[in-house]
Amino acid sequence: MSETKTDQLTVLPNVSVRFCGDSGDGMQLTGSHFTDAIALAGNDFATAPDFPAEIRAPRGTTFGVSGYQVQFSSEEIHTPGDLVNAMVAMNPAGFKTNLEYVEPGGIVIVNEDEFNKSNFKKCGYEEGYNPLDDEVINAKYKICRVPMSRLTRESLASDTEDISVKDIDRCRNMFALGIVSWLYSREIESTIERLQNYFGKLKNKPEIAALNEKAIKAGYYFGETAEFFPSQYEVAPAKLKAGEYRRISGNEAIVLGLTTAATKVGKPLVYASYPITPASDVLHGLARLKQFGIRTFQAEDEIAAVMVAIGASFAGQIGVTGTSGPGLALKSEAIGLAVMMELPLIVVNVQRAGPSTGMPTKTEQSDLLQTMFGRPGECPVIVVAASSPGNCFQMAIEAVRLSVRAMCPVIFLSEGGVGNAAEPWIIPDISKIPTIDVTHPTATGEEFLPYKRDEETGGRPWAIPGTPGLEHRVGGLEKQDGTGGVSYDHDNHALMTKYRAEKITKLQAVIPDLEVEGEGDTLILGWGGTRGSILAAATVLKERGTNVATAHLHYINPFPKNLGEVLQGYKKVIVPEMNTGQLRMLLRSQFLVDIDGIQNLCGRSFFVEELVGEIEIRMKGESA
Repeated sequence: MSETKTDQLTVLPNVSVRFCGDSGDGMQLTGSHFTDAIALAGNDFATAPDFPAEIRAPRGTTFGVSGYQVQFSSEEIHTPGDLVNAMVAMNPAGFKTNLEYVEPGGIVIVNEDEFNKSNFKKCGYEEGYNPLDDEVINAKYKICRVPMSRLTRESLASDTEDISVKDIDRCRNMFALGIVSWLYSREIESTIERLQNYFGKLKNKPEIAALNEKAIKAGYYFGETAEFFPSQYEVAPAKLKAGEYRRISGNEAIVLGLTTAATKVGKPLVYASYPITPASDVLHGLARLKQFGIRTFQAEDEIAAVMVAIGASFAGQIGVTGTSGPGLALKSEAIGLAVMMELPLIVVNVQRAGPSTGMPTKTEQSDLLQTMFGRPGECPVIVVAASSPGNCFQMAIEAVRLSVRAMCPVIFLSEGGVGNAAEPWIIPDISKIPTIDVTHPTATGEEFLPYKRDEETGGRPWAIPGTPGLEHRVGGLEKQDGTGGVSYDHDNHALMTKYRAEKITKLQAVIPDLEVEGEGDTLILGWGGTRGSILAAATVLKERGTNVATAHLHYINPFPKNLGEVLQGYKKVIVPEMNTGQLRMLLRSQFLVDIDGIQNLCGRSFFVEELVGEIEIRMKGESA
């Protein structure tokens, strides 16, 4: 990393910071506030929240550690960074579980007050061992011992008459935020304003707002006067495309994308869901948008949720359900019903590490084959995947567009690492987003044929229930071509199976071709949330004298119509994915191309350097 030094200020091109501590220490809030300050400063950024799976693990244990990593830069970036330049550890458990992610020579700021015998025992350190006194650790990192608990209490001492010690201790995260804000030259006024608005106005607790304001100021002034750090650092604003930006997470973008799609269709949207990590925020977000014709329903289980969405679709509205991998398995039979009834349906799957409960707060891409084939019979659905938080907005609109065009369910794949992460997002001009045309049949006096297909799309008519003259039968039994009556005819079943697949293939005419970036004999092909790591790895390889081409799939069923041609144009194709090679299996079986795979099953995205190393190994023809 190149740097420019002045007397007391070091200018860096990019910085990665990680906050970690107990799940009750407010690390997500701290990281979120710091990210907001970064965004206001005009930096490009990428975040990686890391949640514990337990609702509330015993305080001080490693199971309850919550983390938040953010990388910010004066240049375009695509990942939250590999190793961080600085870490804040609020307790020994956070220190123990996150120290490996700090670069050699990196700054580690610890709340020294929490480093005591009781907490050492809780997180599994040997009796008599204090990691802060370890010579190896002190030689490798710049350890900054800050008694945050004591300093926070002292800075708020005059306010203790009507405020509990517990409330004061909850402000330690703001003290830590103040230190890091000074260290990286981030202003704190905007954070104070948000604290005043949230606690003072929304919660009507101005005394809590005042406590947090004093705590963040105390931390900021401590950083300025303590002389703990070798320098103060600054990252210049990035040269981003002109426009109005906001910070957006993947789940927030799905909310806005679905709402926009409903507006473009001109129909109400019904979102029915059962709470499940990491998709629950989509339900929460849509529940706040009733003014846009959004109706939300928290069902008693996954099956009820998808059936409500199918019912809404049958009634002529946009039916959407959301889940993660285990819930998708439970919905499988009902999705098959929507395939048989040939109704539009959007199923949002924010993937997590499995199987079973697995690691519910860790990311993975392991539901691809379940998405493609995890239903009884020949039961094809449309499959799209988002590649970044901001891209979730576009792909949510695409999911609705393709679903109503083909009268077919769409499974929209996101991931925990995409849904929870955030990036700067340029707010689009909604007026420039094309409308989504939908027509409903009306009675003509002739016999209504509910399964008469549109020659261009292959979809059947979307008849609104109760329309005179359009009465027809629906259900899970096989349909007679045209009339929609129940049929057990062998040839008819083969024909209807063919039609249900063909209308998905016909979508190749309206989805974009696969675009390739860069040049070289090797193509790095990804899908979903691996895009940032792949682009960053390609940049590093180019800097080291190795050119590779990159491409990314957002449409998986159907694939873009030029995909086969693209794959045939390279001597070597490498597919990195966060599973055991599921996309690789699909590509090899359909296009008969030899494809190398790079697998990551760590519950996190690829680190750039590890991906670079794996690509270099395969380009040399060596096995991993």
